[in-house]
Amino acid sequence: MATLTTASPARPSASRGWRWAVPGALLGGAIALACFAPARWLATGIAGWTGGRVQLVNARGTVWNGNAGLVFASGPGGSASVSLPGAVGWVLRPGWGAVDATLDLPCCAAQPVRVRLHPEAGGLQLDWSDSTSRWPAALLAGFGAPWNSLKPEGTLELSTQDFTMRLQDAKLALTGRATLDATDISSSLSTLRPMGSYRFVVEGGPAPTLLLTTREGSLQLNGSGSWSGTFMRFS
Repeated sequence: MATLTTASPARPSASRGWRWAVPGALLGGAIALACFAPARWLATGIAGWTGGRVQLVNARGTVWNGNAGLVFASGPGGSASVSLPGAVGWVLRPGWGAVDATLDLPCCAAQPVRVRLHPEAGGLQLDWSDSTSRWPAALLAGFGAPWNSLKPEGTLELSTQDFTMRLQDAKLALTGRATLDATDISSSLSTLRPMGSYRFVVEGGPAPTLLLTTREGSLQLNGSGSWSGTFMRFS
């Protein structure tokens, strides 16, 4: 007697496999895109966020690990711009609710500068590691007026101690301490060369204070003030 055997169709199983394969491929592609996003995306984001005042040029690598030239400008297409000597390197490591950034500045800092970024609703908090960096005062001319008229020369040494900047709803809160030593400062508008050396100290807190003193020099500049969160009062 003949026996009739019916094979069960395999099509539904294959169909289920495809239903899982497509989302998996899309997820894998999204993860790969996030991990290997080109550095130029970061350059575009920074230029947009700063209104063209800070620019990464010839960016190489990825968003998370790359390097580029750093340019300070008065804005998109602005006539005033100054380039930082050499290249700037960065490493970004995302964590729970924050991103740790390590900045390699061969021109200006003996050790990498570390910053922790905390994105918040309507704002951003930056926690600066205790560090010291030295910058050419000529960089200020890249920010436009009045610096492009003053054309300052000299050295700026920036030191931070437990320093935090928190931008929330267009208000900037400061905690910790930041000290800027301006050494052998001169200007195209003065015949005094140098005019002098100065110190500018910011003490953060509920009511941040500002203090300007002359360390040495012919032009004496001294004063004090406060930071309201949106503007500076100085006398």
